[in-house]
Amino acid sequence: MTGNENGTTGRINLLSNTRWVNDAIRLRTPHSHALASVGLSLNRELIEPMKLSQEAMYFPLGFPLRILSNSAAIHAAAAKSWGYFRQAFPHRPLEMRIDLKEDVAGADTLPPEPVHSVRGHLFVYAADINNFTIADLNEGRAVGCVTRATVASPNYLRYYMLEATALVMVATLRAVALHGACVRVQDRGILLCGDSGAGKSTLAYAGARSGWTFVCDDACYLPFEREDRMVVGNCHQVRFRPSACTLFPEIEGFPITPRATGKPSVEVSTSEWPELATADAASVDHIVFLNRSPGPCQELVPVPRASAWPWFRQHVMATSGSRPLQEGALSRLLKAEVFELRYQEMNWAIDRINQLATSGQ
Repeated sequence: MTGNENGTTGRINLLSNTRWVNDAIRLRTPHSHALASVGLSLNRELIEPMKLSQEAMYFPLGFPLRILSNSAAIHAAAAKSWGYFRQAFPHRPLEMRIDLKEDVAGADTLPPEPVHSVRGHLFVYAADINNFTIADLNEGRAVGCVTRATVASPNYLRYYMLEATALVMVATLRAVALHGACVRVQDRGILLCGDSGAGKSTLAYAGARSGWTFVCDDACYLPFEREDRMVVGNCHQVRFRPSACTLFPEIEGFPITPRATGKPSVEVSTSEWPELATADAASVDHIVFLNRSPGPCQELVPVPRASAWPWFRQHVMATSGSRPLQEGALSRLLKAEVFELRYQEMNWAIDRINQLATSGQ
């Protein structure tokens, strides 16, 4: 079966038929009512094997992911998220089994925003008793259930169920998730970092309008088991805050959609602007932390690598088995030069990063 093809195979004889027994699970969060509704407050949770007849392979960020389901609409949503990607890494596929429950109470009501919790190697994402996923972060397998209303809302299904679950497995078992945008400027990879609201997406897109190559706008991934600093990202879409239309009139009129982080955004396919140069990956030469705030001057200043380490580590999602791989990858990344860009004017920031790519300082 080639990438992103759906197939009907009767009963899938894969890991999908393996019974999951999870002992001593007690999850306590401020939203424990939602998690408890899935039955995870009990000492023992048993998920029976699912009979799922539709199977397809996808490649989010280039990593193989097998999805098994009983719903063509679930596969259509997965293709919307990952249909642009082709396989870039030879790993054993991650696996996700999603069961559409037709005849359950409340199946026609869209559930609330899910909440999540982690207990050992299990990542749980739950909206209610019929809309949830559970990912085993040791094995790279996830199971879940959704209702008709969830499937009828492709954005909810994609962001809150499919993407959130797949990417947490990628970020634990295949790569380090980096909270940053990435661009290529004169063949130099620039990783734009900063907390939420620092302007990563805005500067990455503004730079791409001026001639940079766009790799990703808000998150990229540093694969394990490499010797270079290559990161991969989703160059096929840009997500803006709704207020960005004041800077970029071309995004006005695109719908506002939810995100798994809960922040609304305007999602636009980069194919809307064929003049933009895009790439799936870049090798990071410089790391630039953005500091967009009023100040006495605009400048680019060096930052000690050691001071950047805690910032990257705070975003790491790791189990005891994957932590050494995560930290090894971050050590490799931080061989790049690190800077802080203090700026107020977008055009000045673009010019200064052009200068950095040309001169290295």
